[in-house]
Amino acid sequence: MRAAFSEALVRLAKADSNVLLLTGDHGYALFDDFRRECPAQYINAGIAEQNMVGMAAGLARAGFRPFVYGLSAFIPVRVVEQIKLDVAHDKLPVVFIGDGAGFVYSHLGTSHQSTEDIACTRAIPDLSVYSPADRFEVTACMNMAYQAKAPVYLRMGKSDRGDVHVAAPQVKIGRLLEVTPGKAGDITFIASGAFVRTAMNIAAGSYPDAAVWSAPFIKPINSKHVASICEKSRVVVVLEEHSVLGGLGSAIAEIASEFAPVRILRVGVRDRFSHRCGTYEYLLQEHGLDRPAIEQRIRDFLTAN
Repeated sequence: MRAAFSEALVRLAKADSNVLLLTGDHGYALFDDFRRECPAQYINAGIAEQNMVGMAAGLARAGFRPFVYGLSAFIPVRVVEQIKLDVAHDKLPVVFIGDGAGFVYSHLGTSHQSTEDIACTRAIPDLSVYSPADRFEVTACMNMAYQAKAPVYLRMGKSDRGDVHVAAPQVKIGRLLEVTPGKAGDITFIASGAFVRTAMNIAAGSYPDAAVWSAPFIKPINSKHVASICEKSRVVVVLEEHSVLGGLGSAIAEIASEFAPVRILRVGVRDRFSHRCGTYEYLLQEHGLDRPAIEQRIRDFLTAN
């Protein structure tokens, strides 16, 4: 995913000299190709993320197309006010890249674990929120973010679980992507980011008739499309490496409650911080987001009523 992001960024910058990359002292090896190919379009703003967003806003007003990169615990969480007032308020074409979303910077503790970034950004008017699941979706989201000429937050997890698509899918803004066809009537999985692969593995192992959908667009999201998926299901399971408050699960539940009432299980981070540091896999277990724990939650939910 990160390689696809780097390749897309270099391609966009070579085609448009107004594309600029601003980084808050992160991503050195990731941007080796960019610095080599487009050295005049690279700005290291240092560990001053709030100032960096202000710089990006000014550059956007001057006709440039800034891409602002940082760890998702800092971009967007540390700079929510600047994104809201400096960029989104005036609909400036700035793309924010939040890398390492979720628990992937596990050993660095709560300060570097980002499980509230979607909730923070969903509520900001005129700011789109993308959450690609593999390299194909990253490339598509990068292209759409550039073409949008409007504020975009692109959330990128670092725990690359491999491709969920066999080839580049046909992508339309706001629509979900079917990664595993299923039969209507019982259970449907909707997921984003690294948890799309988890949903695919659970479906293949325990629910072979279940459809699995990837949601690369958290906002805007096509309500009619989501409702049509919910209408065909007895239960919808939403999985995400994010808080259950304000994320993809909330978005799906909001739409379903209005247009297609259905039982929805939201699988994500509960309303608490991590208790300990450790490996990425350890933190998934601590939060009940490893595969055995998720499968047990689904079984409990299906037998509850």
